[in-house]
Amino acid sequence: MSVIVKASVSRSVRAMLSGVAIVGVSALVLTGCSSGASPESSASPGGSETPSADAGEALPIKAGDRDLTLKVGQLVPQSGSLAFLGPPQIAAAKLAVDDINAANLGIKLDLIVRDEGDTTVDVATGSVTDLLSQGVSAISGAAASAQTRNVYGQVTSAGVVLMSPSNTGLDLSNIADNGLYWRTAPSDVLQGEVLGNLIAEDGNSTLGIIYQNDAYGTGLADTTKKNFEASGGKVVAESSFNTGDTNFTTQISDVTAQNPDAIALITFDQSKIIIPELVGGGFPGDKLYLVDGNLVDYSADFAAGLITGAKGTKPGLDLTKLGDFTDRLLTVDPTLTDFTYAPESYDNIVLFALAAYAADDTTGKSIADYLRQISGGTGDGTKVTTFEEGVALLKDGKQIDYDGYSGPITFDANGDPTQATIGIYQYDASNMPSKRLN
Repeated sequence: MSVIVKASVSRSVRAMLSGVAIVGVSALVLTGCSSGASPESSASPGGSETPSADAGEALPIKAGDRDLTLKVGQLVPQSGSLAFLGPPQIAAAKLAVDDINAANLGIKLDLIVRDEGDTTVDVATGSVTDLLSQGVSAISGAAASAQTRNVYGQVTSAGVVLMSPSNTGLDLSNIADNGLYWRTAPSDVLQGEVLGNLIAEDGNSTLGIIYQNDAYGTGLADTTKKNFEASGGKVVAESSFNTGDTNFTTQISDVTAQNPDAIALITFDQSKIIIPELVGGGFPGDKLYLVDGNLVDYSADFAAGLITGAKGTKPGLDLTKLGDFTDRLLTVDPTLTDFTYAPESYDNIVLFALAAYAADDTTGKSIADYLRQISGGTGDGTKVTTFEEGVALLKDGKQIDYDGYSGPITFDANGDPTQATIGIYQYDASNMPSKRLN
């Protein structure tokens, strides 16, 4: 399968880096098949013998009331190196379930949350086994691309639909998932383009990269390197580490020895160790570039001013423009200080509910059969932005195109969103990424 980024993406990225506000950037995945299907197949993403979604056709919607109960699992990091992503995703999923159940429109959701941990200890497999034993039809997660690779076969072979709010691994577009794996976060093809161009546009000629040695780290490092060098720069040093490592002196020495103008850190919470050692050794904090896995508030971790001026990228809309969404999340979890991938997590649950309503069935396969068309990927539906608006049309037998808190979704045949917004942030003197530059 070839992944081709439309020319409009590059133009949008250049506009973004020039300070022009844009709605988002789009990627087009050109492929002869949906995940796990042969190029000649006319199967839908769910695998049934339905009209070809690529031909713009869609399954019919039965008019009338519903009386459905949908049991949803959530596989989310409550321990390990990505544990900071757990609370906002859990709060968002709970908020979505509360909203849907309060609407009382013919579908009731039950949510079961389990820990995915990280790859140092296999917590995820046991958590998935538990969720499947409780009869879930859909699972939101995993948060980490590496964990999804570990469990997607277990989930999809059970006929359960899996949707991640935060997977960005490039290769997940092409896994053999029987049409049951989806994601509301964009592939790192986009983040790598934005990051690579950002570093070059800031006037850096040479770059060092420290990255974690997994598919997420290697994929994002590769796309960042390609885009930085396409912009005229040179990556002079690359050094990797393994998940679970706690000493990064070798990686830091390898990269700083080449005296790069800037260093990109493609890590999870290992950055809490790497950054102080880098800056303490004399590398300027404002020449660091972070990514979605580590673009967090370091005000309680670092001395004031340590990384003032550092920048980073993260998929997602500007949360300050989402109305009362963050305030509503705080009613679910008042301790939240970070909202990374919360909009995507909320939309996962709403998409499950709308697809089940459209299918008038809560099996995983039926939900998957309808996900693409209710997202606007097929069906030419009417735009809706809430669960209630969607149900009102589905109840009348009409097609919908749902765009939620995470923005335009519009799934392609692989279950990837075809539009995304990549935010660019800058750290202030308190070591918080408080300034959004686009």
